[in-house]
Formats: sequence, C-alpha cells, structure tokens
Amino acid sequence: MTDSPRRHGRVLIVDDEKSVREMLRKVLEYENYEPVEAADGAEALDSAQAGGFDAMMLDIKMPGMDGLEVLKKVVELHPEIPVIMISGHGTISTAVEATKLGAFDFLEKPLDRDRVLLTLRNAVFAGKLAAEKASLEKELGKGFELVGESPAIQDLRKDIEKLAPTRASILLLGENGVGKGVVARSIHRHSDRSGERFVEVSCAAIPDDLIESELMGHEKGAFTGASIRKPGKFELANGGTIFLDEIGDMSPRVQAKVLRVLEEQEFERVGGTDTLKVDVRVLAATNKKIPDLISKGEFREDLYFRLNTVTINIPPLRQRRDDIALLAEHFIKIYCDMYGLKLKKMEPGVLETLEDYSWPGNVRELRNIMERMVITSAGDTIVPSDLPALCADIGADAKDFLGAPTYDEFRRNSEKAFLEKHLEANRYNISRTAEQLGMQRSSLYKKMSSLGINPPEKD
Repeated sequence: MTDSPRRHGRVLIVDDEKSVREMLRKVLEYENYEPVEAADGAEALDSAQAGGFDAMMLDIKMPGMDGLEVLKKVVELHPEIPVIMISGHGTISTAVEATKLGAFDFLEKPLDRDRVLLTLRNAVFAGKLAAEKASLEKELGKGFELVGESPAIQDLRKDIEKLAPTRASILLLGENGVGKGVVARSIHRHSDRSGERFVEVSCAAIPDDLIESELMGHEKGAFTGASIRKPGKFELANGGTIFLDEIGDMSPRVQAKVLRVLEEQEFERVGGTDTLKVDVRVLAATNKKIPDLISKGEFREDLYFRLNTVTINIPPLRQRRDDIALLAEHFIKIYCDMYGLKLKKMEPGVLETLEDYSWPGNVRELRNIMERMVITSAGDTIVPSDLPALCADIGADAKDFLGAPTYDEFRRNSEKAFLEKHLEANRYNISRTAEQLGMQRSSLYKKMSSLGINPPEKD
C-alpha cells in the first residue's frame, strides 16, 4: 500500500449555500487540497480558532454575520490565514473594502475553476511565505535588541529598567533611524504589560482624514466606506502599550483626542456615542522640536506637557562609535541566519571605514548596509570593495583629511566633503538633504555658501 500523496493545503470553505460548498469541495479534493466546510460566520470563526488552515474561501453575503465581518475578525485574530472573498454580487467598492480589510483576493460568482485554483495556489504560497518569515523573525528576535556597551547605551538601559515598571507616559526623542521603536519595545518588554499587546502607529504614514478612525476606531456607517464597526488602535492596545511614532506629524484636532485618552483613558469611536474605557500605556516619539511646533500652533502645549512627564533622549550613532563594531557583527549574524549563509567576517579595513563614517541615517542605515553586504559579498569574508560607494568614499576622505595643516582646515574640508556627498546623493535636493541631516533648509543654504558649495548647472 502506497502512502497518500502530500496535500497542497488545508482550506476552509465558508458559504451558506450548500451547493457552492459541495462544488468547491469536489474541485479542491480532486486537486489534492483538504477542504473543510462552514455554513456561516460563527462556524467559520470556530473552525479558524482550531487552527491548521492554509487559506480560507469566504462568501460575502451570508445571513447573520456577513463575510466582511468575518474577514475583519479573521484578520485580527488569525492574520496568518490568507482569505479569498467570494461574491455573487461583486462590485468594485466591495472588492476595495475587502482588500482594505486584508483580503488576499476577490472572486465573483459564477466561479471559474481555473481562476479559483490559481488564486488558491497563490494564497497558500503567500501564507506559507508569511509563516516562514514570522518564524524567522521570532527566532531572530526581529533584530530589535538594544545592542551596544558604550556609556550612552548603558545609561539608556538604566533609564529603561527604571522607567519600564511605571505607568508613566514617555516621550522618546532622537534623530531618524536611532532606534526609537527598539527602545519603545524594550520598555514594553520590561514592563508588567509585557504579556499584552504592543501596538505601533506611525502617525506620519496615515492621512490626516483617517488617523482619528485609525486610533479611535469607527462605527458602521460613520462615513462612506465604513461598512462594519472597526476597533481602533487604542482599543486593540487595551491592557498593553501603544507606541505613537512621529507624533509631531499628528494634527491638532487628533491631538486633543489623544490627550483625552491620556488623561481619562476613555474615548468614543468615530460616529459612535458609547464611551469606551481602556487601560493603555502611551509611549510617543518624534525627531522634531516640539517647542518649535507649539510656537507655530501646530502642536498642543498641554499634550506636550502630558507626554513630557518623562523624556528619553536616544543618542545618534556618531555619538556612540564604540558600538559600531558590535552592531555590525550583530546584523551580520541576523542576516546570515536569515538567508541561510555561513557566518561571515569582516576584514579590518571594513570596520575601520564603518567607524569613520558619520552615519546620518544612524542605526537603520548601518543595518541596511550590513544586509546589503551580507547578500552581495562573495565568500565568507566581507572586504572593503563590498562597501557601498558613499560609505567607502567618505571613509577614504576622512583618512585624507588627517593631513590637514590646521584643525580649522580639517574641519572645513571634512564638513564640505560630508555635505557634498549627501547633496550629490540627493541630486542637490536641498529640502530632502536638510531633512535627512536634521538641519533647517536655511542653515544648509548658509553652510553651502560659507563652504563654497554650488549646485551643478542644469543642462
């Protein structure tokens, strides 16, 4: 007796029409899938809770709990399951809504056999890739460790150990790429909320007209497209920690709502009248100077004072150069493990160049460069020629500057080379370069003038 062939995947079929379930079951069984049937939303959620599914095929129009409501709960509770929506009355708006809620794809009835199988095959494959990625990230700790032994990092660890067990809101300050998210997660892990959710929100990445709904949630019918009730990030973080990254980009109107949550731990969903109580610890971060925003009327002073109960300043990488070697080796291990490579080493010249570089992008930039070199370097050793041009050139320039006759000349030459490299990298886009370097545009213009840096003439 031979073993049965390996199945392609376990698929949950959810449809109130028995004939549709039977048709799909026969097609899937013939193609060597393992189908499981559910006649309504409640049965589907019970089956999903039991686990073990590689994909779900979900009808939209069902009595009781409709498909979009089921989809929302599956995405929230079982995000590892790709969901293919099925509709006999498909419209573009419904497909868009399903996609926004997290559906993998959308199929219209009558179902085409080949389209069903192709979509299902892609969904199962995507689900397996996501599961492998999640497993790798869990095994590697997602690279979110606070790495370093410099005095600045030791002081930062002491601050985290002291503040994490408290209920205090904390404002994290620092340049782009210094690791504000890493520090926020570390605070959460060392708190008594570590067993609850850590919810991260990038305020700059959400449009102004959507951020209130994203944070507070909304009721069904609250606005066009709000076809179901949706919990907000504060509600999802109940009992745990919410991290509001780039809070300086939040509109004053939404700032007022956040202040209320901080002070009273309550809010209403958009379009709702019920007051919801939550127990949430708020961590916030920004690379902007909040007092300047307050003076311009762009940030509420009372919210700043409420967040500013405790402040942690995270040092840029150029102020903790002793940690560069440890960080580089840490990232090499992460990416060698991730890509299944033998652990690589660096030639001394590579580390010397890394330590000479100014790191305007901070730890994030170092991490990206190390990933690139792990992937592109030949053999088991990373050599200087594997370094990206910008990093390598600045490292070489720094060595040449050591021969300057006076300190003032060294400073002028190195500063000019530094700015020229970043201006060239940004094609002399002054706004982008100033933002990248944490400077005001007017300050950059003045520096360029004093150092004799002129943009190239346009053809």
